[in-house]
Amino acid sequence: MRHRLLPALLLASATPAAAQTAPAISEQTLKDVTKELSSDAFEGRAPGTAGEEKTIAYLARRFAAAGLQPGNKGSWYQDVPMVEITATNVSPLVFRGAGAPIALAYGPQAVIGSYRVAPAIAVKDSPVVFVGYGIVAPEKGWNDYAGVDVRGKTVLILVNDPDWKTPGLDGPFGGRAMTYYGRWTYKFEEAARQGATAAIIIHQTEPAAYGWNVVQSSWTGAQQVAATKNDGADQSAAIGWIQQDAARKLFAGKDMDFDALTAAAGRKGFRAVALPGVTASVSFDNTIRRHMSRNVVGVLPGTTRKDDYVLYTAHWDHLGHCEKAPDGDDICNGAIDNATGTAALVALAEANKRAGPTPRSQLFLAVTGEESGLLGSAYYAANPIVPLAKTVGGVNMDALSMAGPARNVVVVGKGKSELDGYLDRALAAQGRVATAEPTPEKGFYYRSDHFSLAKLGVPMLYFDAGDDLVKGGKAAGKAAAEDYEAHRYHGPKDEYYPAWDWSGVVQDVRVYYAVGRALAEGDAWPNWVAGDEFRAIRDKSRAGAQ
Repeated sequence: MRHRLLPALLLASATPAAAQTAPAISEQTLKDVTKELSSDAFEGRAPGTAGEEKTIAYLARRFAAAGLQPGNKGSWYQDVPMVEITATNVSPLVFRGAGAPIALAYGPQAVIGSYRVAPAIAVKDSPVVFVGYGIVAPEKGWNDYAGVDVRGKTVLILVNDPDWKTPGLDGPFGGRAMTYYGRWTYKFEEAARQGATAAIIIHQTEPAAYGWNVVQSSWTGAQQVAATKNDGADQSAAIGWIQQDAARKLFAGKDMDFDALTAAAGRKGFRAVALPGVTASVSFDNTIRRHMSRNVVGVLPGTTRKDDYVLYTAHWDHLGHCEKAPDGDDICNGAIDNATGTAALVALAEANKRAGPTPRSQLFLAVTGEESGLLGSAYYAANPIVPLAKTVGGVNMDALSMAGPARNVVVVGKGKSELDGYLDRALAAQGRVATAEPTPEKGFYYRSDHFSLAKLGVPMLYFDAGDDLVKGGKAAGKAAAEDYEAHRYHGPKDEYYPAWDWSGVVQDVRVYYAVGRALAEGDAWPNWVAGDEFRAIRDKSRAGAQ
């Protein structure tokens, strides 16, 4: 689940001359692919549906027409085993022992699901414990589970990091810049490691970076999980979210100050707090369907260094049928998110084919399951078609902006790798600049497919469209982003509009082209900067490839 409408270090080697040439990016291709993939005929492109079959077949045809070759031993596809779990007959989530029972309705007040592949889930009278931010970070001397045994219990967890309110980037968890510890995926992973029967995140709009409408549309209906050998038996039985007002009411029922406990949770040394006598109960059935989703992969073979690969990624999936809009529309079409990025993948393939072969090979990867937790890119990273040690680096494209041309691009993870130098040179050719994220607290770095490759060492560049628009400046950029998040993101109105201004998208795709082309024509191996969290794994990987 992610949203981005908004959208160094220089290497010593010079950028090859051909990479400086402005590429001929086809605006028509961008329009055609986006319009097709986001049409109702594709039913929101949910993995494991008829919409997936149409999507991957269409992309294979477009890759072939662009001049790519099948990228997986003669096939356009890489199988990604998944399980679709749809919760049915969901009871209210009931808390007892804090005055009158608090019964939270599924959807408007609470969302509940499970990573366990089981036909029925029942949590009955599970003691409730508030574990603050639910973080165990030994390297920071931080353990929110210290001194408490949560096996068989329900944990209530705050979203984001303890220092998310910090104005700057100084703090135990990077200040206002979210770390992976702040992501909901981590919260559930850690709760499972601790043996919690249920893990419930307390939703707050600012630290979550999206409203309850996004939680409700994303967590209700069919959910995709990665297939595992133990069918998720090591996961918490129930996971989900509740509205903040419900948490306040629950704490008030035991004469506990929610705001004071939240403030305490932000300080080192916090200890989990049991809600004495309070229990949680919920039950639901699961409709289970095992299926094989697919990544779509094409390649442009290189010439003199064809065993080195440059990677281009974008996710093709979206939410399928989702919470209905007032007009009855229940298809989350995902035009911006991410038919646009997938269209850019096709346009880049066309442009690179027209420009001729490069010394290094170029791999174009349209991945599945991003909206379900980066499942397709994580599977590729764990089962790479091309060895990660021979993957030079790459670019990831997700949710391109229709707000128009901008004076800048916003780099997600600026300063982390030497790919920043490639980006700076590409932008300089357009008279533009790279800027850091204005909202690092939203954790965008951990919310798209580049992260799956990055955490295994591959330098990946991902940037949002600029927030300083040529028409209207930063005020206009902010207004466009807020409008998208409020009215279209992860909802049925993220649809294709014929009146869109594509000039800013074309400008940005040219930058992606220039960066990828420079990598494919060069001989350098860009790395993470010294001290970065991914540097050691990259160094080890490359040492084994020499």
